[in-house]
Amino acid sequence: MDRNPSTVPLLMDLHVITEEAESRREATRMADGGGRATRAVSTFQRFSVDTDESLCFEPCEDNLPSPIGAEDVFKVADTESDLVTIRSQLQGKVTEMENFASHLEEIFLTLEENFGRQEQNLEQHYNDVLQTLSQRYDDRAAGLEEEKKGKLEALYKQLLACGQAMDASKELIETAQDVYRCHDKRLFLKAVMPAIRRIEEFADEQVDLTLATSLEFNAPLADLSDVKTMMDSINIVPAPSAPVINPQAPNSATQTSLRVCWSLFSDDTVEYYELYYRPVLEDTPADRTGAPHAFLSVSGVKVMETHCTVTDLLPNAQYELWVTATNTTGISPASEKTLYMTVPSPPVIKQRECTSCPEAALIRWESGNTNPVDSYTVELRETGTDASESGIAESVVAVPTCQCLIQLQTGRRYLICVRAVNIGGPSGRSEVITVSTTGTLFSLLEDTAHPCLSISEDGSTIFYEEEELPISAMALEDNNAFTRCVAVLGDLIPVRGRHYWEVEVDDGTEFRIGVASGDTERNSYLGANNTSWCMRHILTPSRHKYEFLHNGWSPDLRITVNPVRIGVALDYERGTLSFFNVALEQHLHTFQCHFHNHVQPCFGLDNPGALTVHNGIEAPNYTFI
Repeated sequence: MDRNPSTVPLLMDLHVITEEAESRREATRMADGGGRATRAVSTFQRFSVDTDESLCFEPCEDNLPSPIGAEDVFKVADTESDLVTIRSQLQGKVTEMENFASHLEEIFLTLEENFGRQEQNLEQHYNDVLQTLSQRYDDRAAGLEEEKKGKLEALYKQLLACGQAMDASKELIETAQDVYRCHDKRLFLKAVMPAIRRIEEFADEQVDLTLATSLEFNAPLADLSDVKTMMDSINIVPAPSAPVINPQAPNSATQTSLRVCWSLFSDDTVEYYELYYRPVLEDTPADRTGAPHAFLSVSGVKVMETHCTVTDLLPNAQYELWVTATNTTGISPASEKTLYMTVPSPPVIKQRECTSCPEAALIRWESGNTNPVDSYTVELRETGTDASESGIAESVVAVPTCQCLIQLQTGRRYLICVRAVNIGGPSGRSEVITVSTTGTLFSLLEDTAHPCLSISEDGSTIFYEEEELPISAMALEDNNAFTRCVAVLGDLIPVRGRHYWEVEVDDGTEFRIGVASGDTERNSYLGANNTSWCMRHILTPSRHKYEFLHNGWSPDLRITVNPVRIGVALDYERGTLSFFNVALEQHLHTFQCHFHNHVQPCFGLDNPGALTVHNGIEAPNYTFI
């Protein structure tokens, strides 16, 4: 590419000027606090443009002051923190703008949807109007066609009548002419009289010479009131259709509240909704119309959204709900009634009936709710000896009944509670109980106790009072109670493991202690059948006699030291039932039997006295060797 010769010196001089400016700035930056470095001699020159477009350079004095602010242009004063602050502010602005843009996009889509619905609605209305007008036109055209046909038929009939009259007139004229031309007088006289009569008759006939129909067509006023109504309805919002309440969603309730959702057709315009509800009680009679619970008070709430949370309700109660939609035109029909339920009340654990062993625990509770619940959830958390709780909580879910057998670890303490669950969600926790797996814990089954037995409040001691019972008390209604042996069964946990408990007795009490099947005969003595195994103490004038009975047979054993605290060890795995003198750690006897069914502790008194059961204690080391 060729250059203009006059521009080459100009470009070279500009390059020199740039280099001089760079060297001047470098000298300025080298200045320090103690003094300034001597400025290099500058060859920076001012230039001007002459009229002949050539550049003239003049030397520039070094001591001339620089223009005000010239050095500040090249100075960077922003620190790193300022940059970070500005950047964060810009990022916030960007985020805000992005959110606003997203909001605008949603509004745009909503407007598009609304416009589409309105356009479709308008098109439908106008199509209905055009269809109505087209139908009216077809009906009117068909009416005009029928009227035209009637007029033409009437004119045609009148035309035929005129033609017939003209033919008759011509015929009479021709007949009169023939009679006139007749020269025979006899024939003339014979023909003239009939011709005269016919002419007179024809003259007497009235011929209607007026038009039989009007030439104008009827033009009735068209009734377009319905079309006008349809046109007016274009600008009128129709009343909404009936909403549809959604089925209750899981976990959508609390003890005192319900979250209700419903839906509506998308082309309906609604200003607000009204939700109505009332409780459903099973013992409330129906009204005369057959509608149950009609006289219960109905509550309502007005909302703008398609969902609502109803509060101040009863726990574990069914509520009947329905909803209506309202706009400027009117109120929609009510939706179909739907049943919702609040969550149940917390269950009540029956701590006295809860049993445990080193491997498991059987928890029993009462529902505490009038309406049935779907299931229960048992929650447990391990706790230390210092009452510190473990961070791990376990749950047993979908328990169908009011009891649950939980597998646990030996030698631990657990905090256990129960929740009731229905479609609305889980209830609050029940009272927490502490379960220890150091030993076997059980309670006495009072429904199996003989009428002569009484049980202490803590459920650990049984008494046989020396008094006669009335005959009414002896007429037992409960078939589960012992009738002959004054005994009671214990509620042992149904776990086939190792169980241990102790019984405290005195020398003057005759007793029977051991185990028996749950279906052992109630009118038999313990140890006298094949479903019970027991240790029996008998007082004789000479000594204390001890028997270990099963099916009425006992080995010949002699115990020299009377035990006052007897340990009972049941081992399902080995099929053994052992008795020990706790004070002496002495083994007394062991039954060898494979227990095919679960057995329960049994306690009997053969004379007035008492015995105390100690359970929930750890088995000594010598019991299961």
